[in-house]
Amino acid sequence: KKMAALEKTTPLFTTEKHSDYVVSLSSKTNTFEHVATEHLRMSGVYWGLSAMALMGKLSEMEGDKLIEWVLSCQHPNGGFGGNNGHDPHILYTLSAIQILAIYDALDKIDIEKVSLYFASLQQSDGSFAGDEWGEIDTRFSYCALCGLAILNKLNSGLININKANEFVSLCKNFDGGFGCVPGAESHAAQVFCCIGALSIGGGIDLIDADLLAWWLAERQCDSGGLNGRPEKQADVCYSWWILSSLSIIGRVKWIDTKALANFICACQDIDDGGIADRPGNMADVFHTYFGIAGLSLLDWFNQQTDEEFKDFKKVDPVFALPIETVERLRLKAQVLNPN
Repeated sequence: KKMAALEKTTPLFTTEKHSDYVVSLSSKTNTFEHVATEHLRMSGVYWGLSAMALMGKLSEMEGDKLIEWVLSCQHPNGGFGGNNGHDPHILYTLSAIQILAIYDALDKIDIEKVSLYFASLQQSDGSFAGDEWGEIDTRFSYCALCGLAILNKLNSGLININKANEFVSLCKNFDGGFGCVPGAESHAAQVFCCIGALSIGGGIDLIDADLLAWWLAERQCDSGGLNGRPEKQADVCYSWWILSSLSIIGRVKWIDTKALANFICACQDIDDGGIADRPGNMADVFHTYFGIAGLSLLDWFNQQTDEEFKDFKKVDPVFALPIETVERLRLKAQVLNPN
């Protein structure tokens, strides 16, 4: 009954509202949200830019200014901060080079220096620290492997890929999922980071695909949305974390894809644009990007007959970039055949 009601009220995808929403964020500098997210602005720009790229609206962004700003956030050690005046971190370094990759502007950085920054954060057990202060997390393993692949330095001998894969495999739990460190609770976002890292690092055979797919499929709620852990509410962002993982292991059909698409569409702000975590909540750029990316992985836009979707781009489930960017960079990763 809940799904039937949701289907009847699901609005069309409001492309122009969403693109206007993303473009408007650069001018909303006096809002609480802008100030509170100052430290992660680099990732915010990546989310917004990627959303625009997938909607075929990249030309509406001020590319030259964005590239100039990204470069201004780089530090002498090669890493990038989340904003001007912020310390370098592996998370924002990946976001920075993803932005530059979308704009085909990687030639504007010293690739060797950035690659050495990624490599400098690998620990003796194969894990990666986020920065000089030493926090360990499988998110950082993905950042390093993804970043080095984008820079075409993954197989240059700068890091120990086998050890990187081994550490990620140690974070696998009895339920097939993965946590942030060995022994930590399985979490859908960590699953993507671990599966993505193993996919890039050639360690896909370390995954128990059926067990993992079962755990991921169990994340679908009555609303059609997906949650990140048992007994949690559905959240649009898991449309990306879980769908990308299921795409990599070839098991997207293990969930109700139509119900998920309806849930994502129901989370739109059809008045002001953007997508929220769940219906009726305030939209933000994080959920806007991952909602659009989720619909892209579902091939939802290609299934629509409206002309407004003809310029939409598909997203790559491993590198979280438009497929056309991945193909231009000739990026490779392991994926399993559909099951």
